[in-house]
Amino acid sequence: MIAATPAVPIPEAEVEVSKPGGIALGSNFEDPEKVEDLELEWKLCAGAVPVMFLLAIGFHSFEIGHFLQRTWLTMPVHEMGHAVSAWFSGFAAMPTLWFTTVAEERGFGTAALLLGLLGFLVFRAWRAENYVLVALGGALIVVQGVCTLGIKAKTAEMLIVFGGDGVGMILAAALMGSFFFGKGSDIYKGGLRWGFLAIGTAAFVDIFSLWFAARRDSGKIPFGEQEGRVQSDATRLVDDFDWTADQMVRRYVVLGAVCLVVVVALWIWGTWRAWKAASEK
Repeated sequence: MIAATPAVPIPEAEVEVSKPGGIALGSNFEDPEKVEDLELEWKLCAGAVPVMFLLAIGFHSFEIGHFLQRTWLTMPVHEMGHAVSAWFSGFAAMPTLWFTTVAEERGFGTAALLLGLLGFLVFRAWRAENYVLVALGGALIVVQGVCTLGIKAKTAEMLIVFGGDGVGMILAAALMGSFFFGKGSDIYKGGLRWGFLAIGTAAFVDIFSLWFAARRDSGKIPFGEQEGRVQSDATRLVDDFDWTADQMVRRYVVLGAVCLVVVVALWIWGTWRAWKAASEK
């Protein structure tokens, strides 16, 4: 007779389960494994945004710097603003560096493609347990529904024209704010966040400063024709959609001010989180 040997409990190995997908949507901001140097990180978070703003303002102050800033940094963001406005309104659009082609009529394919993309991102964020991104994706789906189904084509066209600088400032703010997120992603590890911050800051300073200056000097408003004898956005908003110059300037300035407040809030929050992670190490 063989005596049974009592089973010895084997401790379970601690296994780190990664979330599906390459980029860690649910990555922990303070995780020391995500940041190489926590002490340096909080200092970078504190100084990056103010320094980039000073550099952008400095470039904007010189004629050559302003030309380069607008041509290579502002215009792509501006054109993407037109395109994003079109996509969310159900219009196909193709942005380039200096102009955006927009379809004359709404198309089901564009709306379905964007809805599918947003739905996929929400699904991925949900699986990664990143409920902030879930809420953001859900809000964007609601915005798409309103812009595609809730407004007339003429109103959508107006939003697309306004979206060049309007949505452009929102995109610029998003690029700046992205500096404080994704510490476990390739965007952080590869240094892309610095490029996003530089592009976003330069574009925002260029766009917002124009409309802020136009509050007191109407000569700053870019009326007239662009290359190819295409009317400028400002001219179209006044001539085609019956906006007054004061209304147009005020709407751009208010939107820009809201974007600036959001960026400042993200900067304070991101710096505080990084400092807290460094102090608790």
